[in-house]
This record gives sequence, C-alpha cells and structure tokens, in this order.
Amino acid sequence: MEQWVKRTQRDYTLAFKLAVVDQVERGELTYRQAHERYGIQGASTVLVWLRKHGRQDWKAASSRGKGLQKMPESPKLLTPEQRIKELEVQLKEAREKAAFFEAVVNVLKRDYGVQVNKKACGQVLTQKLVKGLSVTRACRYMGISRQAHYKRLVCQRARSERDKAVVELASEERRHQPRIGTRKLLHLLKPPLEQAGIQIGRDALFIVLRQARMLVLPRHAYHKTTNSHHHYRRHPNLLKEGPTKTVASGCEQLWVADITYLPTKEKTAYLSLVTDAYSRKIVGWHVHDSLETKQVSQALKMALRQRRTDQPLVHHSDRGVQYCSAQYQRIHARNRITCSMTDGYDCYQNALAERVNGILKMEYLLQRPADLSQARTMVGESVRLYNERRPHLSLKYKTPDAIHRASLANQLGLEISRE
Repeated sequence: MEQWVKRTQRDYTLAFKLAVVDQVERGELTYRQAHERYGIQGASTVLVWLRKHGRQDWKAASSRGKGLQKMPESPKLLTPEQRIKELEVQLKEAREKAAFFEAVVNVLKRDYGVQVNKKACGQVLTQKLVKGLSVTRACRYMGISRQAHYKRLVCQRARSERDKAVVELASEERRHQPRIGTRKLLHLLKPPLEQAGIQIGRDALFIVLRQARMLVLPRHAYHKTTNSHHHYRRHPNLLKEGPTKTVASGCEQLWVADITYLPTKEKTAYLSLVTDAYSRKIVGWHVHDSLETKQVSQALKMALRQRRTDQPLVHHSDRGVQYCSAQYQRIHARNRITCSMTDGYDCYQNALAERVNGILKMEYLLQRPADLSQARTMVGESVRLYNERRPHLSLKYKTPDAIHRASLANQLGLEISRE
C-alpha cells in the first residue's frame, strides 16, 4: 500500500534506536525480527546500533551447533483382531468425548448465557482442526447455513486486511512517537486511512491495537525538585481563581516554567522547560547537570530569543529558589515580564507545566541516555516531535506549533491593521 521510500540514519531518532537495542538485548526480538517488525532498511543497521549503543559485546558472532535428530522408529504391525479392538476403544472414547463436550456446551448455554456463534465454527473449519469434516456437516451440526458461513469468511478476510493496514500505519507513526495515545493516533491516521479507502472508529482502533499488543500502558512517577525554603521574595499567584486571574487570549502572553529530573547512565541531569500556556508549545528548553540559576535561566533566554511580539507577558512557575533568585528576576525586569508563582506546594497550581513534563518523559524520553550530550540530542528530537507532530485534545487535535503560528499571524495582522 505504501510506496517504498529510502531511509537514512537521520530518519531514525536516537530514542528509537535505543528502544530497538533494548528490546534485542532483553531477548524480546532478534535483530532480524527487529528489521522486519519496524521496517528498518539495511541488513546490518540494527547490528550497527547494537555495537554502538548496546551494553553487550556484539563484535563476536555466535554460532549454534545443530543437534542430530534421531530417525523415527517404524510402527509395529498389528494383527486384524488387535486393530479392530484398538478402533473399538478409540470409537468409545470419541463418543464419550463428544458427549462430554456437548454437555459442557449445553451447560454454558443454559446456565451462563454463552452462545456458540458462527465465528467459532468458521475458525474451526478455516484452521482444519477436525480432519475430514466437511462444511456442510459442520454447518448442520452448528445449526447454521452454508451461506452464513461463507459470508462470514468474506467479512473476516476484509477485516483482516483492514487490520493489517491499520497496524502498519500505526507502527510507522509509533516509530516516531512510541507512546502516543490511541485517540490522538486515530486523528493522525485519518488522512492516510481515507486515502486508502479504510474506515475505522475509535473503539475499533482500540480493539485492533489491543490484539496487536500496541496499547500504551500508563506510567506513574513523581520526583520533587522544588526547594521553596529560601529567603527570596515569593511573588503572588496571578493564575488563581478570582477577578484578577490572568487568562491568555493568544500566544506569548503567558508562559509556564518548571524543572524535572532526567536520569542518565552517568549521573542525574535536569531539564528546564518554558511552555506557552495558550498554544502548549515548548518555546524554551535546556538540559543541564546542576540546579544553578544560571543553567535554569537558559530555557527562558531561548524562549525570549524566539519571541515575536512585545505584548505584556506573565511568567508563571513554582516557588523554587532558582525562579525567585535575583539573577532570574533581573531577566524579568530587563524584558518587562510580570512574575507569577504558586502560593503553596500544590502541583496543580502549575498543572500545565507538570503535564508537559509528563508528556516528554512518558511518551518520548523512554530510554535512559548515556551522558549529557546524548540527553540533549534526545530532548531536542522529542521537543520537535511534541511541537510539530503531536495533536492535543485541548487544542481540538491540532499541534502546538500550528496553534502558535496561527495565533502569531492573527496578532501580527491586528498590529499592522492598527498602524
């Protein structure tokens, strides 16, 4: 269905490479099975990834010897009388087994309301589980017509082809976003599915992904990085419910910031993020190895360099010592930014920033990077995928980058018209 497209190493993200290496080293897949499952091009591509990122020694090739198989012994010949006696015993056991299973089916129907449907009958016939059983006799045993059986087979083949196409498209999207939810995945797959003439709803997609073992299991983790015990000034919460609550009507009016842990194989790193509250776009980020204010402020400086308008801006964060420090507040003063902070230890007062942290760590940063440099590469790729490819339920399944660009165009157009 898809046209073959040649891929290079740049088409595979670092997080995807590490995930494949981890699956192979845990024994879930061989490197050849990984090639087939994920559509990786190049016969030795996965081996190259294993030698570069794997924890084991993949330089030496292992060989397995093939054991000798014993020749089957020829069966002993029976006399006609022995053969007749053996067949009588088998016939008795077959009748007893048939009566037993018929009684079990009757109990299931009578006491538990279980109905033996056409699907089970078709599966037995298709897989030829009973040798010599004809379709006519099987349908007569089940009390259904041959027409119903063959109609069921046609529908089953069409559904199987549909499910196979859906799984292929979902696997291609999951190659970039391995933990994207099913509802968002359905929104992303609608254009290629409609182009292929395939119709599938939300519940059907859940069933297809469940059968293919592609549903995303939730993860829960909590780490505290906020140090609120300091002597610096704590600013009021401008997002709190009330007549003075700040509500963003466009982008670059309200930014939320937070710091989260980012473990590496060497030591713990930290990720500072600045997110636009209106568009949900990550406008600034920085990976650093310490919690110094100088390092944390790099994310805000990146966001300010990319800022397009000069409208009033509110910066909301928790009461961490980095955000309250004089060095961070001087950046606010130079750029005429109004500071807002949570008024307690409730993480829900900075829920948007916490949510973005969770999305990056639970959907994209699935593999532990080796060092700080690799962590920055993985975070850069993850932020790009989040901003440009991941749809948001709160944005009516649009991406943060699309909402941000549309809002900027609208604001800049209004400014030009006023001039």
